[in-house]
Amino acid sequence: MVILMVAKVVIDQERCKGCGLCIGVCPKKIIIISEGFNSKGYHFAKVSHQRACIGCLSCAIICPDVAVEVYK
Repeated sequence: MVILMVAKVVIDQERCKGCGLCIGVCPKKIIIISEGFNSKGYHFAKVSHQRACIGCLSCAIICPDVAVEVYK
């Protein structure tokens, strides 16, 4: 039996200011800027393909607003 551990990225939409740093460091290119706005008027980042996340933590490490968490 093979058990696959899938990482989960959670982005706090209200903390995100859409700087795009997480997009640039994601090796799987699964983070995108949403078309929607948060309450501060920023387009926030979101994950397009959650199951493709490898849990590398690059997005969480680079985020200047501590808006990204990665769960394994």
